[in-house]
Amino acid sequence: MALLAGALGAAVALLATRQQWSSGTATVAGGDFPLTANGSDVTGVPAALAIVGLAALVAVFAVRKVGRFAVAALLALSGVGIVVSALLGASDSSALDDQAASASGDAAATVDGLSHTAWPYLAVAGGALILLAGLLALRYGRLWPAMSGRYERNGEPRVVRRAKAVDPERPEEMWKALDRGEDPTGA
Repeated sequence: MALLAGALGAAVALLATRQQWSSGTATVAGGDFPLTANGSDVTGVPAALAIVGLAALVAVFAVRKVGRFAVAALLALSGVGIVVSALLGASDSSALDDQAASASGDAAATVDGLSHTAWPYLAVAGGALILLAGLLALRYGRLWPAMSGRYERNGEPRVVRRAKAVDPERPEEMWKALDRGEDPTGA
């Protein structure tokens, strides 16, 4: 459930930040000039935190114990950050004001007829799903399976096996020595 919620939340948040969040008009040379701002124009935080959330979602299954708790907390905080930044960006007009100032050549120009879309709130929903995934990982993560430690070293010195002496009279022994990476002609 956590994996599905986190992946869906990140996808929704990333999709929402690529869409139009607000629109308005600027008065340029006596005429109205339409302006639009995407979520990434308003704030880049939700998209960045969605990527962090995806990375944390994958990492939560790769670590154990304290590491899993820390990564799950990062996942939950990513969701909170997306929710807060998207809510703040939902009513922000600074990106359109900057575009109006650039289009009109007047640094004090502001956008008129400002309207907002529902995309910031979809980013909030995506952040909420990532937050849910983080909370599930915090609560139930200790019960989840972890990656195998089969190939991890435990700090003990490795046992080096001595190579068998190669009998030069037996060709199969020479081939086996070659397979092991040994030089059967060396003395």
